[in-house]
Parts: sequence; C-alpha cells; structure tokens
Amino acid sequence: MFNLLSEPWFKQILVAIGPIAITGVLGMTEGYSAILLPQLQEKNSTIKINTQLSSLIASMSALPMAGGCILGGYFMGIIGRKGIHIWSCVPLVLGWLLIAFAPNVVFILVGRFLTGLSDGLLGPPTGVYIAETSHPSSRGVLIVLACVSTTSGLFAVHLLGTFFTWRVTALISGLIPVPLVIFMFFMPESPTYLAKRGRLEEATKAFYWCRGESTQSQIELKELIERQKNIDEAPKLSLVTQIRNIRDPKFWKPTIMISILFFTSQITGNNAMASYSIKIIQECGLKGEVFDEYLAMVVMDSFRTLASVISCVLVFKLTRRNLMKLGGFGVSTSLFLLISYLFIQGTTPDSPMIVLGLLMTYVFFIAVGLMPLSWTMMGEIFPLAYRGLGTAITSFVCYASLYSVVQTFPFLFEYFGNMKGVLAVYGVCTLCGTVLLTLFLPETKDKPLHEIEDSFVSNKCKKEIHIQK
Repeated sequence: MFNLLSEPWFKQILVAIGPIAITGVLGMTEGYSAILLPQLQEKNSTIKINTQLSSLIASMSALPMAGGCILGGYFMGIIGRKGIHIWSCVPLVLGWLLIAFAPNVVFILVGRFLTGLSDGLLGPPTGVYIAETSHPSSRGVLIVLACVSTTSGLFAVHLLGTFFTWRVTALISGLIPVPLVIFMFFMPESPTYLAKRGRLEEATKAFYWCRGESTQSQIELKELIERQKNIDEAPKLSLVTQIRNIRDPKFWKPTIMISILFFTSQITGNNAMASYSIKIIQECGLKGEVFDEYLAMVVMDSFRTLASVISCVLVFKLTRRNLMKLGGFGVSTSLFLLISYLFIQGTTPDSPMIVLGLLMTYVFFIAVGLMPLSWTMMGEIFPLAYRGLGTAITSFVCYASLYSVVQTFPFLFEYFGNMKGVLAVYGVCTLCGTVLLTLFLPETKDKPLHEIEDSFVSNKCKKEIHIQK
C-alpha cells in the first residue's frame, strides 16, 4: 500500500475519485424523476400532481443547469477546481434533504432546482480538474470514468426507487456527498489553477505530487508555467478587446465543435429516456402482462452502466473521432430500426424482447460513445487562456439542450401521438450532428494539452511563433 502511494498513476486516481463519485450523485439527480413521478401519481400518494406538474418536476432540475455551468466556469477560476467541487455539494445535499422531507410539491420543486444547480456548477470543472491533474495517456479514461459514474448513478437511483419510497431514495442520495467532500479536502488543487493565481511553488508541488518528477513531467510543468507567465505579463485588455478576442481560432473553433458535440449527445434523447423511462418503455409496447416495465428499466440501466465501463476500454483503443462515429451512427441506426419495427408491429409487438433489445442497443451506443466523449474532449480541448470561458459556454449549451429535450418530450409525444415520431426526431438530428462532427471534429487522443491548444492556430501563426522561438 505504501509503495502505491508513491506511484503517480495511483495518486492521479486518488485525485479523480472525489469528482468521479460526486458525478454519480449528479446522475442520480437526472434519473430521479423516473421513479418519483410514478409514485406521486399513485392513488395513495400524500402529494398529488397533475400532468403539468409532472412535466415541471421532471424538467426543474435541468432548468438551472445552464445558468449553473456559467457560474461554475467563472468560480472555478476564483476558488479553484477542487474548491468548487466542495462548495457545490452544499446545495446538492440541501436539495436532496428538501425533497426527502417535502410536505408539498413546492419543496420538491425547490429541491430539484438546487440539485440541478449543483449539476450545472460541476459541469465545467470536473473534466478540467481531472485533465489538469492526470497524464495524457490516462486522462481520457479518468474523464470517461466520470461518465461511468453518471450512468451508475442513474442505475442506482432507479434501483433504489424500485425497492424504497421516493423519500428514502432522496435521503440516501443526499447523504452520499458528505464523505466525498471530506475526502476531497485532502487532495491537491489543480496545478494549472495554482499557477494562474501566481502560487508557483504550490503549483510545482501539486504537479509533481500528481505526475511525478520524470523528464516529461518537468517539460510539461515548464511549458505550463511559461504559458501562464505570458498570460500574466500580457497587457490587461478592455472589455471591448476581450469581446474581439472571441474571434481567436483557439477560442471559437473548439467552442463550436464541443457545442455541436454536446447538442448531438443530448438530442439522442438520453435524458428524456432517463426522466421518462417508464413512459417510453410502456409506449414502445413493454407494459402490463406483456412485459414488466420496471424490470425493463433496470435491465436497460444495467446495460447502460456496462456500456460506460466498456467505453473506458474503447477510449484507450479508439481515436476520439472513431469513438464519436461509433456512438453517433450506432444511436441513429438503432433508433431507425426500432421505429421500423414499431411501425410494422404497432403498439403490441409480437416479440417484446426485440423491442427491449433495440432499446438496449440504443442506450448502449449513447453511453459508449457520445456522452463520455463530450465531457472528455471538453476537459482537454480548450487552451489555458480560454479554459474557464470555453467550458462555461459549452456546458451551458449542454444543459440548455438537456432542458430543451426533457421539456419538449411531452409536447413532441402529444404532437405525434406516439413514440415513433419522437424517436424519429432524435434519430434524424443525431445523424445530422454525427455527419457534421465527422467532417470537422479534431483528434486529441494522447496529446499534451499545449499541443492540442496549438493545433487551433493557423499555419501562418505557427510559422511566426516558430520564428520567434
């Protein structure tokens, strides 16, 4: 054990454990309404809700996520990557406790709002914190593990909701972050953040603690400090000049690419499935005597979690672009096959196992490709000078897309009158986004962060920089 503590790879895992585990609780937030709403709609429920309130409860956690990620991107540059993880757990725990002891629907809505706010606050810093404290070769899998944690959280909350009341499930969810916050107090802050704040001695200690003192580590640390010094020594820019700098290719190119990637990952309908699992499964013909919808939900959650674990292997084996194509084309193909089968069979399919198999394939390709890739690339693609702003904007796009998809699901279903039309919208949009990403998404696998940053500089600028050096 003591030998392990001296190994940089083991220390990098220790640093990542806190953010990864907290992300699991955020996954519980996203999946909670799938078990909350059916229990509130039961005849013996002490809190009564109608269809309008059901939609509001389901989307309430997504409402503050977009604004929360803007705050998260800002505050991770003020109180640190580790600091914002710790402080964001305060509204997270409070929100779950308000739900657990809610006397009426208002408390549930406020609790859902607070847990969603925490989700948004932690959107930008999680991938960035892991990326800045890990080696390029392990960076991808550690960030993907955060996505595994999200799907595990979905599975856990659905499983808890199958056996316990919604109040007990909320109470358990609210207690989980407490030991994680205590654990994170003993972990180092991001070396990049420390260097940005001028705390170079602390930054050096933190970097060597996480990465060791190899020749490669010394080169990367020197590059980090030099780039930060160049930023610090540059003249302070006016607001107008800062707005003009948005035209910098190192900012707008990765921002547009990650925004498209996030939108594509959300328009798959992943979070609609998480929020309305039972309804979607029922409308696909798996209900009542034909098939137990709660069992189908747990099976799909298990498969989603397995796919997330597999993505940890694939992130080593496949390039980022190939992983994106696997997920995007896999999602659209499985959706089109499911729609075709439902069109032929109607609302009472002859073989429910085929429907379940296609639904499992659908969630598999979401979890194995698009979702983990989005957060992985966001954590590694933005240059140092724009990391806070870039991650805030793209996280905003992610959560705005999430809210839109969850909020519009009931209206799309009402408009089409069946699941086939809704799934067709998701399938076509996913296919279009995947084709666009295939044409323009850059490759970042196993590259140091400064190399990724330089890849967005035009060839002319690269030549000028080389001449200056």
